[in-house]
Amino acid sequence: MIRVGIIGASGYTGAELLRLVAQHPQMEVAYATGDTQAGTRAADLYPSLAARYPALVFESFAADSVARLGLDLVFLGLPHEASLQAAPQLVGKVACVVDLSAAYRLKQASLYPQWYGFDHDQPALLAEAVYGLPELHRAELPGARLVATPGCHVTAATLGLTPLVRAGLISTSGVVVDSITGVSGAGRALKHSSQFCTVDEDVTAYGLLDHRHTPEIEQEVGAKVLFTPHLAPMNRGILATCYAQPAPGVELSTDSLLAALADFYTGEPFVVVGSASPSTKATLGSNAVHITARYDERTATAMVLTAIDNLSKGASGGALQAANVALGLAETAGLSNIGVYP
Repeated sequence: MIRVGIIGASGYTGAELLRLVAQHPQMEVAYATGDTQAGTRAADLYPSLAARYPALVFESFAADSVARLGLDLVFLGLPHEASLQAAPQLVGKVACVVDLSAAYRLKQASLYPQWYGFDHDQPALLAEAVYGLPELHRAELPGARLVATPGCHVTAATLGLTPLVRAGLISTSGVVVDSITGVSGAGRALKHSSQFCTVDEDVTAYGLLDHRHTPEIEQEVGAKVLFTPHLAPMNRGILATCYAQPAPGVELSTDSLLAALADFYTGEPFVVVGSASPSTKATLGSNAVHITARYDERTATAMVLTAIDNLSKGASGGALQAANVALGLAETAGLSNIGVYP
């Protein structure tokens, strides 16, 4: 069995990792930390985990525990700068470290002060980190020592737009991404913006013009993007609606867009391309990605819609999928492409 450590397991992405690893046939959780919840039973904080983890207690993180416990795989569910400090202590001491923060996502270190407010002082690890989106970077993942899991909004927008950019069908300038997310994307920490009375019966745009996922989307899609996220009163899910103009000299149609997406994702276990408008509920609790596209002749605009579960494919599920590939396991192990309904 692959012995797994989850650093930052008391947050929402950590709880989702505990759920997913529990159903993985070749993994077992040997170490789960949560510094703010150290000494707390996982089952008390998350009763949904009680049947599988009745005695698991969150510990405080100590790097020497990795060697002592003989861990093979470590997931980092920490804030960005905390991951930046923890990763160098772990890379090379386990087969693979999968970081769910943004600490190693951006390939240009010079972007970190502007978008994340800190200097990136690890050029070697930043260059080594493999971007953990298997649909685009599968060939780079086997044997990776450090994997950078994509941002949730980035996963949805990138999977919708990249096939069309690579096919030369849409312009790489003037791309607009409007993305709606559930409240769990804000994390478990208590904030006024995510309290029930704030969120209920309300939809709010945030991060106007400067959301930190913007350079990551641009990096992966290969286009200049105006990105605006919106917070909706639901627990989980992301629905990204992306708009782009045709590339110069290219004639588009709805059929040609859908054909390009379907061709690009042929054989992908988690991607569903179809004519139906995607819904977040259809992907709930799964690693599935539902995509469709339309071409509006009146305004000469291509529109791509993508739905995912922000905690699964957009975070912990995507992280486990990438870890499977990195370790040479079945890519779908521990993951489902079927959503929970109703």
